[in-house]
Amino acid sequence: MNRSQFLKLNAIAGLGITLYPSLSFASEIQTFSRSQLIGKGNPDIVGDSYTSKMHKDAKAAFLKMKAAAAKDGIAIEVVSAYRNFQRQKEIFEGKYQRFTNQGLAPLDAIKKIIEYSTIPGTSRHHWGTDIDIINGGVSPRPKSVLQPELFHGKGPFCKLKEWLNSNANSFGFFEVYTDNANRRGFKYEPWHFSYAPISKPMLQAYKKLDVQQILLEEKIKGAEHFTPEFIAQYRNENILDINPALL
Repeated sequence: MNRSQFLKLNAIAGLGITLYPSLSFASEIQTFSRSQLIGKGNPDIVGDSYTSKMHKDAKAAFLKMKAAAAKDGIAIEVVSAYRNFQRQKEIFEGKYQRFTNQGLAPLDAIKKIIEYSTIPGTSRHHWGTDIDIINGGVSPRPKSVLQPELFHGKGPFCKLKEWLNSNANSFGFFEVYTDNANRRGFKYEPWHFSYAPISKPMLQAYKKLDVQQILLEEKIKGAEHFTPEFIAQYRNENILDINPALL
């Protein structure tokens, strides 16, 4: 592969151990291709479905977390894991078509989409490190499971949320889009967790990519509205304004 397609960075074990004493980060150079970072190929992905495909290290850690939760009566279920570029493009373009057909101006449609959904090529789910999870042991099951109110108060997933608040970090998983009034970008997602030992170095590598150039090359519907100003704001608010533990 062309050298220009690779981004190299050091994952320093001492930093990881200092921040997360329960984790052990290997001191090594991790190399990520442009294709890996934008969801167009990842040799480290294991699994055979959209709910089981993950980065191999994230998968191993998740299975340990799932087993621990099961002992406490929590049945963690993944409803979305690795998502490739094409699948994210289908989601984005489907919403773009629907919203513009409903009368929204193109830029307004894009702004509505990115309240919860990412532009293809920018999704953390492309990395195989991020998962959307619920309590699969709940009955009856809500028709639409990814709703913030279901994870709080008397919601059916509140016990799961309480367990994750107390335990997820010890397995390397951190909530991405936190319930912080000062945070911008994507809305609060209490179901979305990321495996920090891999997603942190991937984010550092991703930050070196020319996002606008990637989006223009991919011919995404609505891309003509991705101005430099829009991309700069999207990068700062949607990609980078996340849980500080994942930066």
